[in-house]
Amino acid sequence: MPEILIIDDDVEACETMVSLVTRLSYNADMAHTAKEGLRLARQSGYDVVFLDVCLPDGNGLDILPALIAGNDPPEVIILTGKGNPDGAELAIQGGVWDYLVKPTSIRDITLTLNRALKYRQEKKGTIAKEELSLEGVVGSCAEMKGCLDLTAKAARSDANVLITGETGTGKELFAGIIHRNSNRASGNFVVVDCTSLTETLVESTLFGHLKGSFTDAQFDRQGLIKAADGGTLFLDEVSEMPLSTQKIFLRVFQERQFRPVGAVKEQKSNFRLIAATNRNLDELVASGHFRNDLQFRINTVHIHLPPLRQRTGDIQQLATVSVEQLCRKFGVKCKKFGEDFIPTLTEYNWPGNVRELFNILERAVIDAGDEKTLYAMHLPRSLRIQVAKAQISHLASTGISEPAGDRSNPLIQTVGQKIFEDIFDSPLLPLKEFKNTAEKTYLGELIRQCDGNIQKIMHVSGLSRSHFYALLNKHKLSL
Repeated sequence: MPEILIIDDDVEACETMVSLVTRLSYNADMAHTAKEGLRLARQSGYDVVFLDVCLPDGNGLDILPALIAGNDPPEVIILTGKGNPDGAELAIQGGVWDYLVKPTSIRDITLTLNRALKYRQEKKGTIAKEELSLEGVVGSCAEMKGCLDLTAKAARSDANVLITGETGTGKELFAGIIHRNSNRASGNFVVVDCTSLTETLVESTLFGHLKGSFTDAQFDRQGLIKAADGGTLFLDEVSEMPLSTQKIFLRVFQERQFRPVGAVKEQKSNFRLIAATNRNLDELVASGHFRNDLQFRINTVHIHLPPLRQRTGDIQQLATVSVEQLCRKFGVKCKKFGEDFIPTLTEYNWPGNVRELFNILERAVIDAGDEKTLYAMHLPRSLRIQVAKAQISHLASTGISEPAGDRSNPLIQTVGQKIFEDIFDSPLLPLKEFKNTAEKTYLGELIRQCDGNIQKIMHVSGLSRSHFYALLNKHKLSL
């Protein structure tokens, strides 16, 4: 029997909907707050959830990612008030089944509920497909789950796909996954870098040429479009394609035919198209820098990859996998993370996204050498400075101010205790080695907390300048 959950702070409306659902021979529960609704959803497997946008303890849309994050998420129907079009837009973007504008008639509730249940039944009754091969993809947050669901659907079709996202989010990686899991996996995966397509060489590069067709054509050459015959053509950064080239491409996409330079007859290429861009195509179309008809052609299935700053919950998993791979690559023992390492990574805003994370982790592993633990001090100074400034700004905005030299300060005492926690997680070292490890850990934390400011370092540590630099040299550290 279908299980329905209604999350709405209007007690009377809740009771009416429960009565209606019960008359339809379905089981129903209700909750009047987001917290209680999320608790019930996690405890029981519901088929459909009616979710109000305005709840006493927050916006209902805020718990939407958590509601649909499981392996068998419910279909969610948003309840939104009149005059709130943004609520409907955000709901649809968040992956809900439908939305209803309150007050809602019994007929509309019944129709929407029955359609959602029918869709869910058909979805469950579909023959299970072979799981995707997700080599290279790490992440389990709700945002990534939505991307992977769309990727699976795209892989099982032959439709054109547009992948958008900031630089470094993994657009080419996802394009490769779609290709490897499609019925074209045995064909070529041909990458076209649209930033390098010049108007003078575009036809020769894409369509190929015959010997003698121009001065430097000393032999026949197959173009990239023919190379993708039976496989996938991936247009990387399609937004950078010149307008003149867009016109040429449009006909090729429509007809799957082209003529090599110097040839009389046209050739065919049965390729599957995947395009990617880090820019907003709607804005480019509006400004006249991208053809509207070409955008419609490439945008059949749209997968948007979230930036890393919106999926910080995946950073520890990404870091763990990457560091394990790096340690194997460099032939060193696998390293563990100090208590300050992951929190520092999480506080950074990652303008270069996952690609930047992997580069920084590689630098950290190289910097650590044979050391067993990665601390925040192994991260680039620029990253630690940005994180420290953000933390200080946050403290300032909340009215918290901590004198740097106050040894009785509880905050400083806590930090001092935490510096040594990772050292004590392992069997005790010989005293001399322990002193060296503790000394180096202290220096790294000292530099981080003082933002590399030498005057502040002298004041906090009580060291002389010469003694401080001697310790830096001893432990091979730098400001």
